[in-house]
Amino acid sequence: MRNTAKITTAVLAAGALTLGLSACGSGSNSAKDSADAPLTVAASPVPHAEILNYVKDNLAAKAGLKLEVKEFTDYVTPNTATEDGSVDANYFQNQPYLDDFNKKKGTHIVPVTTVHLEPLGLYSQQAKSVKDIKKGATVGVPNDTVNEARALKLLDANGIIKLKDGVGNEATPGDIASNPKNLKFKELEAAQLPRSLGDVDAAVINGNYAIEADLKPAEDALVLESPKNNPYGNFLAVKEGKEKDPRVKKLAELLVSPEVKKFIEDKYDGSVLASF
Repeated sequence: MRNTAKITTAVLAAGALTLGLSACGSGSNSAKDSADAPLTVAASPVPHAEILNYVKDNLAAKAGLKLEVKEFTDYVTPNTATEDGSVDANYFQNQPYLDDFNKKKGTHIVPVTTVHLEPLGLYSQQAKSVKDIKKGATVGVPNDTVNEARALKLLDANGIIKLKDGVGNEATPGDIASNPKNLKFKELEAAQLPRSLGDVDAAVINGNYAIEADLKPAEDALVLESPKNNPYGNFLAVKEGKEKDPRVKKLAELLVSPEVKKFIEDKYDGSVLASF
């Protein structure tokens, strides 16, 4: 059973007030940060919160950890809430995304341990294979910097487009060197992409949002990201200075335990891949 609380404006306000009352944030010795206090983790609903809730229901008590999970459906609030102290940690993102976020937002979030990979995939309700995608088709892609670049790299890796040499994690459709099908690109918030499949010819969708929409990446994707040497593994993260929090260390150990690996393998059947 999932006992996950939804984040509210009141919680964010209370967290911000608590942070303001503590002298220097990360070095606080408040009751909130004591070893016996619950560890509150922000997470995307699928698979992150599901994995955390498995830990909460099956492993945390034995390890002496009180764990609370708060779900977020966007890719911004978990980091801002971690930065301002509304939550203790988050679990939803990869390193390129975090690097870009810290740079643009001035936050100080750092990774603790990498847990899994959600392969990015290209999906379509019209085409059964890449060759069925028609010339001039519209393809939905995430509108955040890193995931848009990641989507374009997926298309490049599968010969659908060709990116300019040396393009990195800030690639946009303007960096396409060759576009044989004359594809048009529609930039949308990542969470909206599964719902856009009826309005576009195809869409590149993050694994967690694909699973939430009852898509099976291992079966339904026209092309799927390879896990080999993949830099997009998702990790537990905290505000810099909290890495040594004993509660964070306990959770990090549990997230890379054999029990969690088996849970990921059994529940997601190849649509989510353990990174340890």
